[in-house]
Amino acid sequence: MELVVGRVAKSHGIKGEVVVEVRTDEPEDRFAVGAVLRGHKPREQTVSTYTVEAARDHSGRLLLRLEGVSDRTAADALRGTLFVIDSAELEPSDDPDEFYDHELEGLSVRLADGTEVGTVIEVLHSAAGELLSIRRVGEQSGELLVPFVAAIVTSVSVADGVVEIDPPEGLLDPDFGESADGK
Repeated sequence: MELVVGRVAKSHGIKGEVVVEVRTDEPEDRFAVGAVLRGHKPREQTVSTYTVEAARDHSGRLLLRLEGVSDRTAADALRGTLFVIDSAELEPSDDPDEFYDHELEGLSVRLADGTEVGTVIEVLHSAAGELLSIRRVGEQSGELLVPFVAAIVTSVSVADGVVEIDPPEGLLDPDFGESADGK
């Protein structure tokens, strides 16, 4: 499975640097000088390789200079490029309470009593923390957002394909969070 570890947001300056939106917990390894990145534009199948020539932090953003990209025009042409890895390249986590997003997606979600709630369709990362986006059993659209915290997500078994939750009262209610007037 292909996983995105970064995306070229835009060019920076006139010497071919690009601003990269980082989507990995290990940017210092993935984008180290000498690292070879595989990348492609969204919805394109052709994968190109890029070697990191220089990497630096600038105002909280990662700037990369890639071999063969020496001016603003060449850097602008990379806008939107997704840097990817194959999930098989990932080392398993040593922490039993740590999971990669792709390991959680597709797992069945149920209550402690065995009641099926739905399936994890995505892991969302927000300023407030991670959320599991769950498609309810029997529904073709919509989502239920469940905070991925120990107080609610009581266990995860990737091997068994199950996430067990103990939600607070009202969290599974379809109208949770709406006022009485529907707004």
